[in-house]
Amino acid sequence: MTLPSMKTVHRNTKWGILERLSIFRRFFSFLWDKILVFSIARPIQYRRLTRPDSSSSSSSPVEVVVVDDNKTLPEDHPPMVCNGNEADSDLVSLKISLLGDCQIGKTSFLVKYVGDEQEKSLRMTGLNLVNKTLFVQGARVAFSIWDVGGDSNSLDLLPIACKNAVAILFMFDLTSRCTLNGVVGWYSQARKWNQTAIPILVGTKFDDFVGLPPDLQWTIVTQARAYARAMNATLFFSSATHNINVNKIFKFIMAKLFNLPWTVERNLTIGEPIIDF
Repeated sequence: MTLPSMKTVHRNTKWGILERLSIFRRFFSFLWDKILVFSIARPIQYRRLTRPDSSSSSSSPVEVVVVDDNKTLPEDHPPMVCNGNEADSDLVSLKISLLGDCQIGKTSFLVKYVGDEQEKSLRMTGLNLVNKTLFVQGARVAFSIWDVGGDSNSLDLLPIACKNAVAILFMFDLTSRCTLNGVVGWYSQARKWNQTAIPILVGTKFDDFVGLPPDLQWTIVTQARAYARAMNATLFFSSATHNINVNKIFKFIMAKLFNLPWTVERNLTIGEPIIDF
């Protein structure tokens, strides 16, 4: 075979391989879009957890409402939670999403909360999914917590992570102001897919934050409070290392959703874990 013929064969083989790769990419892109549409568009059944009547030992019946998942509930609509299995009459499922940049401590925060009590976990590229079940007023409350990776590739997971979430934690590293600035982008993206979830702004690594100069602490506190007001969010400073405000954040979500008799105290003292609302 002559040299020009060998070059032609090589070029044709190369273009053949590239064409096959292009077909595979289009196929997997089509398949992913179908999965995404199916998970987002299907109707979801909801139920409201009611507080038991103090004059009676039995709780009120649970109201069941069917909502079209493609429609947004009005802002003043009572909090709803997703019930994944009708057979579990005492089970209430709550989906909570954690969003924020890379390396800010989202996963450490999640591990500190679920501890050894986590029942199931799923790890895939850009996403950690962990379940934890609690018992509240005679009902089982199952937290489904979605920890979304902070890189640009994780943006494709936002529709699935945010849809039907009852609360979204927008997280940042208290020692890195750029991660606080990044919250703006995460918030605007998340609100495209969920306008009713309770927004909570969470600063992590408070144990490192207290070592910063006081004037820098004051600047970060002021900026975080301004962001929280703009987001209509409650602000918590936390530390997974020392378990500061980690459990309190989830108690706050429960109290907010179900109107439970539990309140959180405001703390605006510089050098202490801030709580603002």
